[in-house]
Order: sequence, then structure tokens, then C-alpha cells
Amino acid sequence: MADTFDAVLIGAGHNTLAAALHLSAKGWRVGVFEQAAVAGGAVKTGEYTLPGFRHDWAAMNLSLFAGSPFFKAYGAELAKHGCEFVPVNRPFSSSFPDGTWAGVSTDMAETLAAFRALSPRDSATWETLVARFGDEAPHLFGLLGSEMKMRALAYFMFKTFRAKGAAGTMDFTRFLLSSPRAWLEETFEHPHIRALLGAWGMHLDFAPDVAGGAMFPYLEGMAGQAFGMVIGKGGADTIIRALTAAITARGGTVETGAPVTRILRDGSRATGIELADGRRITARRAVIAGTSPRGLRRLTGDTTPAFDGGLDRFRHAPGTMMIHLAMDALPDWRAGADLQRFAYVHLAPSLDQMARTYAQAQAGHLPDEPILVVGQPTAFDPTRAPEGKHILWVQVRMPPGTITGDAKGEITATDWPSAAPHFADRALAILERHAPGMRAKILGTRIVTPMELEADNPNLIGGDQVCGSHHLAQNFLFRPVRGHADGSTPLANLHLTGAAVWPGAGTGAGAGFLLARKLAGS
Repeated sequence: MADTFDAVLIGAGHNTLAAALHLSAKGWRVGVFEQAAVAGGAVKTGEYTLPGFRHDWAAMNLSLFAGSPFFKAYGAELAKHGCEFVPVNRPFSSSFPDGTWAGVSTDMAETLAAFRALSPRDSATWETLVARFGDEAPHLFGLLGSEMKMRALAYFMFKTFRAKGAAGTMDFTRFLLSSPRAWLEETFEHPHIRALLGAWGMHLDFAPDVAGGAMFPYLEGMAGQAFGMVIGKGGADTIIRALTAAITARGGTVETGAPVTRILRDGSRATGIELADGRRITARRAVIAGTSPRGLRRLTGDTTPAFDGGLDRFRHAPGTMMIHLAMDALPDWRAGADLQRFAYVHLAPSLDQMARTYAQAQAGHLPDEPILVVGQPTAFDPTRAPEGKHILWVQVRMPPGTITGDAKGEITATDWPSAAPHFADRALAILERHAPGMRAKILGTRIVTPMELEADNPNLIGGDQVCGSHHLAQNFLFRPVRGHADGSTPLANLHLTGAAVWPGAGTGAGAGFLLARKLAGS
């Protein structure tokens, strides 16, 4: 293997792989070096319970990837290398303790009927919001796809002002600054409809009362209605396997089991990397680090006080526990068999409960009633389990990375190996209440603690799957550090990419693609 490349990339997450593929297509020779035995970071799939049951380790929803500018450019090439998606027409729902449910389907009549059963007024409101989404989408997606530079942001605001006028632009700005609760309570009357949409904020770091979070419940709701969801055929790793194959086919290198110990420097210029086995890899044009800010700090040492201080202060969101279940059958939901037809079933009973769960996690306490995201991928993709069997992908949100206590006063352990079985039992008890008899259908279980997530992928500090809080003080122009939202660093030729860089978390590969286009000039 040659030890000199045009670009050397640290980590084989989907952002670095997307950057590597684009640079390869522009004629760059690229080398990707990943510390784990398997590429993909949080996007990978394996038989974590029993043979034949394929579970997504962390990320399951690939809608952002399938709808991204990157996939628009490289989708045909990735398809040739085996990338395949499964469309989902019933993306998400919520089951409630009173035995009712609500959900969003791509069939408008179906969604409206579910909403109407709870609130005729909210059903009418939803219909109006969907009708207006076509007018709002260009502004929101324009913002999320924009480079975070003052000039680009000023141009975006100019276009918004020209389209919306002064009053409309002020309303738009107010919406961007609103918390999920503020927008949901002024828009919908039924608490279950508010909770159905508010649960999306918990996928990021937007508890109901966090400013700047209203956009995500709105966008996920509208996108789910308009487009549904996309999951990977056979597992989320379909995109990783295809990306790796495409890079290799273009002459690039993707090496796993190759931890990077430091970034090599010549004064204020990055020149390559050193691997744990002592090899030195030279980068002629760029070193791209797909790491957390803290991880970058360890690899570079000191750069400038302002940048280093910003990396040190970078805040992470609460953690996640994953519970992978091999199932004899799908749950029999107490709210009705209709819930078996949804990709996600949220167990997030109210905005108040979500706020309490978040506050408990922030205090270091195991939540008394964690929020559950129950994924049912085999309802749409039976290839993930043996014939007639199923898997459940249970995301438990939001446990703390470091435990200081238990909000319920039942779990005395403060280390994850000891606390995990008890906390998982609490989560499964919640699921059992919503789907009686569920536990009797479990064939195999794999519990993944926040600390195990971090051990597998050092970017997921404390089990933070979004690699850093997205609160306003750490988003847009400030992600990860003011003046470096484009992935630049004080060291020439060194760039940061991944979820810690604008546009943040998700499977859209935005950070990697934006950076690669900047480096390649197109």
C-alpha cells in the first residue's frame, strides 16, 4: 500500500466516506483509516443477538441520505455497488398510556383519520400545514444546506426577505428560535399530537423547552407525511458497504483496524498521520478528521488558544442505550394492530415527561421513565430476520453517560456494567405495558450501554449519538467553534468533518460533501 495520498481521512463514518468518494471522483488519491474493525461508525449492521437476525447498531433511518445532494450526485454509482433502500410508507407513530395512538402515514387520509380520532381541530391544522409545506420547504432546506459563512448566511436571509417580506421573515426567524413546546402548544390542542411530534426533538438534543428546537418536529412531521421514510435493504450498512466499494473501485484505500495516534505537522501545516502500528502516512493536500472536537484536540496538540478552547468547551448531548431484540413476532400493541405497520413507535407520553427525562439525564440521573424509540424494520424489510421472525431496534433516550444516581431511587449502581441490566429492565417494562406479552416473544437480547457505544466509536462521547448538542449556542455559525463551521482549523490542510460540524447530526452526509466540494473546487 502506498503511504502517500492527496487526502488522508481519519475515520470511516459516512461523512468521511462521502468526502473520500467525491474527492476520488475529482481525481484525488484518498486513504481512509478507521480504528474499528468495521467501517461505518454509528451506521453499521450485524448479527448482535442470534444468527440470521441483522440489527442496525445505532442509526436506522436513512431518509436524509437518500434525499441528500450527495446521493443525488452519486446514487447511481452507489447502486452499482449494492446500495439498496426499502421505502416506508408509515414512518412514525406514538403509543400512549391511555390505549390511544397517533401516527403519520404518506396516505393523507390515513393520517387525518388518526388525528381526527383525537382532535378534529388538529386534523384540520395538519392539513393546512401540509398544504403550506411546499412554500416553506425551500427556505428551511435552503438554510440547512447552506454553508455557514457570513456571506452565505446573509445571501440566504436576503432571499428569504425577498420571498417573504419583512413580516414573513420575522415570523420565520421567530419559528427558528422557538422551542418545540412553544410551537406545538400554539399550533395543536391535543397533548397526544404535541407528544407525537415533540418526540422527534428527543432524537437530537431538543427537549420540549430548548430554544431553537421547533424546526425538527415540524420538518420530521412534514417530511414523513410527504416522503415517508427510507431504511437500508438488509441493514443500514448498505450505504457503508457501497461507499467503501465505490472508493476502492476508484483507486482509493479504506483500511479498518488502523487507529490514528496523531496528526503529523510541519509547523502550522498538517502533513499526514501516524498510526498505532508506527506507520506514517503522508497527505499532499489535506488531512480530514472525522472525529469529535475532543478527539481532534488529542490528535493535534496545541493550535491556537481560541480554537483549542472552543474544542475543550464543546458540549455533548445526553447518551443513548440501545436494546437489540430478536423476536418470535412483532409486539401486540395494546393501542391496536395498526401500530405493527409503522417503522417507529415512540413511547413518549407527553411533553412534560420528555422535559423531565431530559432534566434527569442532564443531572446525571437514570430517568424514571426513559423515552423509547421502538423500531420495527422487519415490518418493511423481512430480509433482516429468518422467515416469520422479527427484530426490534429499541433506542432508550436519554440516559446519562456518567451516572450520579437514579431518579426513581431503585438502582444503586453508578457504573454502567452494573446498572445496565436494571435500566434495560425498566425500559422493557415500559414496552411491556404498551404491548402486553412482548417479553415472551423475545428470542435474544443485546444491550449496548452509552459507554459501549463510545468504546466502539470514540466520537459518541458518553453515548451521545449526535456528536454534540445542537443548541443555538453550538449550532449554525458556532458548530463546532465560531469561525470554523466549514470544518477549517488553524492548521493549514487540516479539516474537521462529521456530526460535530455544520450541518450537524443525521445521515445526510452534508458535512462531508460540503467539505469535499470546497476542497475540490466543485
